[in-house]
Amino acid sequence: MEWEFKPADLLRGEAEYGLAEFRRDLAQEIHANLPGLDEPELDRLFRVLYDLHYWLATGNEYTAFEAQYAGQSRLVQMLRAVHAQSAANVEMLGAILQRLIMDRVAAGVPLEHAVEQAAQLHELAAAVSPLERASPN
Repeated sequence: MEWEFKPADLLRGEAEYGLAEFRRDLAQEIHANLPGLDEPELDRLFRVLYDLHYWLATGNEYTAFEAQYAGQSRLVQMLRAVHAQSAANVEMLGAILQRLIMDRVAAGVPLEHAVEQAAQLHELAAAVSPLERASPN
C-alpha cells in the first residue's frame, strides 16, 4: 500500500490514519490482487494476512508465524511472498499502534494501561471485517 504520509508523520500527529483505515486499505489491496475468490475465502485470507502484519508490527518473528501454517503449502507460499513485500505495511501498522498508545499516555493513562487499551481497540477493530467496503464499486 502507499500513503501520502510517512509513519513518522503519524507518530508526530501530523497525519491521521487508524486501524479501520489500514484494514480497509489492506482488504482493498488483497481484493484487487486476488480476483475470483469468493467472500469466505477472501475473508479468511484477509484475516491471515492482517494477522501476519500485526504479528510483525508487534515485534514477533516471521518464522514463528509461518510455523502455524506448516501443513498448508499454498498458504505458506503466499505468506512468504507477502512477507517479502510487507515492510512498509508493517511499519505503518506499527506506527498506528504506537500512536494509539501515545494518545492514551498523553491523556494521563499509565503506560501499562495504555498498552492494554490499545490492545483492546485492536481486538475490536479486528473483529470487524472490512471486506464489504473493500469491493470496488
